[in-house]
Amino acid sequence: MSTRLLTIALFTGLVQAPLIAQRTRGIEQLAMTMAGSYTSAEQAKADTNYFEIELEMVRIWPKRTDGAWFYVEQATAESKAKPYRQRVYHLQQVDDSTFTSSILSIKGGATWFGAYADPEKLATLPADSLVAMDGCAITLHRRGSTYVGSTHERDCPNQRSGASYATSEVTVLPDRMISWDRGYNAAGEQVWGAEKGGYVFRKTNGAR
Repeated sequence: MSTRLLTIALFTGLVQAPLIAQRTRGIEQLAMTMAGSYTSAEQAKADTNYFEIELEMVRIWPKRTDGAWFYVEQATAESKAKPYRQRVYHLQQVDDSTFTSSILSIKGGATWFGAYADPEKLATLPADSLVAMDGCAITLHRRGSTYVGSTHERDCPNQRSGASYATSEVTVLPDRMISWDRGYNAAGEQVWGAEKGGYVFRKTNGAR
């Protein structure tokens, strides 16, 4: 390699290193903000239109270098052992203030119910059991210590209760998460989901 090419390579490496470090800090900050146990008990007590829901978000595969991965369960407080929603989230950073959260389902997911409380079991979750939910990724924008985002228009298909597509709006803060999931039919009429606003999940502990 010539001296000129070597100089260019070294310069490029010096420029890229801080950018990579900045990206790593950015995704880790979001991951730490998201991780934890949550409950909507306070909201449910104040407004009977909302159920008491518990949400578990646990980091998995921490040694992977392609973003941050989470195992997620959501269940009513009275049926915690039988979550009605189970997902894996894959967080990636787009730029200094923009992130994407890809959503994946788990084949044979019932086998993993409750795994959020069993790190050894969760570590054996096979990557080839995941199925990407195309069109359902959430784009998050950082605003200080808050992250705000949503799915894109009608891109997320959904057949629940006569729906044609679903939308998700999310706000992530250090002490809580606001999540508003709704389903719509082909005419754009809402057929499931909260009508007044999103569920407010208060964090009950920190990152696992």
